[in-house]
Amino acid sequence: MREVNEENMEIIGRGTWIDKVAWETIERRKEFIGEKGEFRAESGLGASGFPHIGSLGDAVRGYGIKLAFEDRGYNAKLIAFSDDMDGLRKIPSGLPDSLKDYLGFPVTSVPDPFKCHDSYGEHMSSLLLDALDKSGIEYEFASAKKLYEAGVFTSQIERILSEWKKAGRIIREETEQEKYVEVLPFHAVCSNCGRIYTTKALEFLASEKKVAYVCEGLEIKGKKLEGCGNEGFADYSRGGGKLSWKVEFAARWAALKIDFEAYGKDIADSVRVNDRISREILGYEPPYHIMYEMFLDKGGKKISKSSGNVFTPQVWLRYGSPQSLLLLLFKRFEGTRAISVDDVPKFEDEFEHLEDFYFSGKRFSNRAKDAKLRGLYEYCCLLNPPKEPRIHVPYKTLVHLIKVAPKDFEEKFLAEKLLEYDYIKRTDQIKEIKEKIERCRNWVEDFERKAVKKERREIEISLKEMKALKDVIEVLEIERSGEKIQEAIFKIAKKHGIKPKTFFKLLYFFILGEPQGPKLGPYIAEIGALKISKILSEKIKKV
Repeated sequence: MREVNEENMEIIGRGTWIDKVAWETIERRKEFIGEKGEFRAESGLGASGFPHIGSLGDAVRGYGIKLAFEDRGYNAKLIAFSDDMDGLRKIPSGLPDSLKDYLGFPVTSVPDPFKCHDSYGEHMSSLLLDALDKSGIEYEFASAKKLYEAGVFTSQIERILSEWKKAGRIIREETEQEKYVEVLPFHAVCSNCGRIYTTKALEFLASEKKVAYVCEGLEIKGKKLEGCGNEGFADYSRGGGKLSWKVEFAARWAALKIDFEAYGKDIADSVRVNDRISREILGYEPPYHIMYEMFLDKGGKKISKSSGNVFTPQVWLRYGSPQSLLLLLFKRFEGTRAISVDDVPKFEDEFEHLEDFYFSGKRFSNRAKDAKLRGLYEYCCLLNPPKEPRIHVPYKTLVHLIKVAPKDFEEKFLAEKLLEYDYIKRTDQIKEIKEKIERCRNWVEDFERKAVKKERREIEISLKEMKALKDVIEVLEIERSGEKIQEAIFKIAKKHGIKPKTFFKLLYFFILGEPQGPKLGPYIAEIGALKISKILSEKIKKV
């Protein structure tokens, strides 16, 4: 931890926004609660659809604050709270229509369409937890369903429902929503049909720890979801239902003693209401917040769990490192940002540039900027940076080399090229970037080669082209000079009445699987003329 005062500007912690927010959270807690005890950051995990980059960002930012608490000497934890008692309101794009039979059910009561988890909700939660694990984020998982069933929120439920009219007035004052002036802010799970969003809470029975309800149906996005008409009683101390979002945040903040939680701009109204519920009904000072903007797709639409434009963390991690993803999320939190998979190479290179700066020994005269960049790098390494810089190769350079590398000799080719380009000092160092090579190979297979697959399928080999290919094979059996091989290919094309450009394109497809590449003669000589001869012989047998 370092604090520097330069030109009347104090640099807090490691100089990043993370440190500033953590410091503000600590100062606020000192004022209202006291400094002793564990500091807790919380992140809500939506379980109703595929988690996207924004969903991960909520948890990653919370973990950054947790690290900053610890950096200042406090015990801290991140609680990853899964909203798995929420009901299924719509079927996310790409999932089977059979899920329509489960609209209105708690997501943990909906079957997993992928048949690998006990429920739909567990499956969706697991995807975000998987991304957190792969990013190195440590957390304590909390399932809403299990906490409701264990009675963790019972005290908060009773206090809110005993003052439900006051809660309704607060909601109306902040959002102009009239619903909860007349209805208890509680969703019971119908004991007959199993749905949660079709019930209407009628009466709070404190002595019995129950809520009376009727299953009368609900309109969701203009469509009526019919209720079964059942009248019953839900035991709120054993998971018989859940609080409405308009009051539930406050209940869990108070029950779990949360000090910090970030939130997206899209739920700002709910957070504002819950802050008041927390203070005025539960008597708990709400956590310190930061509001972040949404990620947009390149078309300007909000990336959403339930829409077809979802950009999952798993997609990013197929092509980019966890550090590049953390850089995207830690770099800043203010302002909307349009992102797509095309941003992965940029952030990969940016992280490596940041690492180069960190280990370079260079310093900016502006101490604040210097601290911010060094601190950003350290947070991207989760405050556990390596002892020395790793091997860095520009993303596009590695992608290009993988494209032109012969599949049977890829590692040897890459090692020799990276040694030649001075990215590595010994060929065996290629093993140190094995994971990056794999991610770049995924990029090549999914994007760089996709455009030529159709063209490759449609190629037809004429008789004269077949004879010309056999002539090239004969040349490669005896010739080793790259320039002479290049010259021989030109002569063979002309001999058989084939345009050289067309013939070279054919050879590139056979050798590289691409319509173009490096100068062919020298490339063949470098890989080995006999090896390429063997590759061509095997390929034309299949034509």
